[in-house]
Amino acid sequence: MNTQTRRLVLAGIVSLSLVAVACSDDKTAETTTTPAASSTDAPVVTEAPVKLEATLDASGATFPKTYYEEAIAAFTEANSGVTINYAGGGSGKGRQDLADGIVAFAGTDGTIKDADLAGYKGGEVLYFPTVVAPITVSYNLSGVDGLQLSPTTIAKIFQRQITKWNDAAIAAENTGVTLPDTAITVVHRSDSSGTTGNFTKFLEKSVGKDKGAIWTLGTDSTVQWAADTQAGEGNAGVAQIVKSTDGAIGYVDFSDATDGGLQMASIENAAGKFVAPSLEGASAAAAGAKIADNLTYSAIWADGDAAYPIAAQTWIIAYKVQTDAAKGEALKAFLKFILTDGQTLASTVNYAPLPAELATKALAQLDTLQIG
Repeated sequence: MNTQTRRLVLAGIVSLSLVAVACSDDKTAETTTTPAASSTDAPVVTEAPVKLEATLDASGATFPKTYYEEAIAAFTEANSGVTINYAGGGSGKGRQDLADGIVAFAGTDGTIKDADLAGYKGGEVLYFPTVVAPITVSYNLSGVDGLQLSPTTIAKIFQRQITKWNDAAIAAENTGVTLPDTAITVVHRSDSSGTTGNFTKFLEKSVGKDKGAIWTLGTDSTVQWAADTQAGEGNAGVAQIVKSTDGAIGYVDFSDATDGGLQMASIENAAGKFVAPSLEGASAAAAGAKIADNLTYSAIWADGDAAYPIAAQTWIIAYKVQTDAAKGEALKAFLKFILTDGQTLASTVNYAPLPAELATKALAQLDTLQIG
């Protein structure tokens, strides 16, 4: 979305509601006393709004990066004293940067492993869910639109067991489609990635060790891909390789795939329905997810005819105890914006807003932040 379009979309939000978001719920401003109109009147006390002044450095998931950039632009436009730098780099980098105290917050599409918790020197980490979106299986195959792929076929493609586009397994799922005798180029992430974690979690849940053991590479932020595959940095890097390589296939977030004009396959879901990636499909998957007390959940391989099977969740993570008061207040205000008016920006950049119940729980969690 260009700057002019964004300004039109945000006109109402920026002019009315962000000023309130900029003010901390817990911190009162310096007060001034206006002289009484007469000796019998009580003094009139007015409170000036708190002006947020802080720079917040952040890194992490590229899956929600487009949305975060849009939200940051809107928030800082109304709060000129705040600068937010979101560097991306992948979920793994974001989690490590937060553990090392390099960033004020991190973006992650996956949760922190129990074994890694001791490395977070700032203490307890809070998860704030932000948006939901599909992970697409995008491909570049001239003359072939509307491809359908099952989890079994996807697993075999990405494990290099299926290497030609006219393979019988692909043909069986695409009756009437003329498939070329083109070599398949598999493209994956080069960095430690929540998108990789969620894509492989989909394969593990659908056709992994407990479902016939078709998928054998496991699930993590990085896995051991075959040597003849290609790797791109970030979702944008994978999207670029797919777009420029005839016969390529890769997993890419919906926003980058849409912006890149990539072809996207319909994926067979848990109900046996082939579902194209869409915001509605992601919302349907998230709506039935079980939410843990710490606000973590998974929308992957959800039940329901309308659920898109690779719908991924993402969070901003931050320390519960914010030792820098100015940064803590700015972070709290930004998170409040993300969870309220910022949700209206999600669909403008191809993300789905949170289910209302989850957004309400996340807002309530803001009150547990300990600032200063």
